[in-house]
Amino acid sequence: MKRIFFNLVFLLTFSLILTYSCDDTITQDLDNRIIPSSNVSYSQHIQPIFDAKCNYSGCHNDRDNAGGLSLTNYYNTTANYLIVAPGLPENSKLVWSIEGRGTNPMPPVGRWPLTKNQIDGIKIWIKEGAKNN
Repeated sequence: MKRIFFNLVFLLTFSLILTYSCDDTITQDLDNRIIPSSNVSYSQHIQPIFDAKCNYSGCHNDRDNAGGLSLTNYYNTTANYLIVAPGLPENSKLVWSIEGRGTNPMPPVGRWPLTKNQIDGIKIWIKEGAKNN
């Protein structure tokens, strides 16, 4: 009887921890932010998107480095000219991927997709020179 009680308490505790750890309010808050149509800031607009939707999902961080790409900071993000071509969003593999035009559309199925405003913001940031601002 004690074993059944212990297992039940353990299962309940585990379920509560799992439920609370899957808090998507950060992603929802981020999705409600509007990125301006000019003067897009990497630190204020772009890095928060990467943090919420790319880095902490176990993909494009320094540890997992999925596809050889880390989006944890400006220098990692812009290290490869083929990924982010400053001034040329249409030549940037990052844009191809987030628009679903690349060989590896991002984010993958089952992950929170980027909003149109977020995609447009990333494109504007690249078009404006992909500055570290």
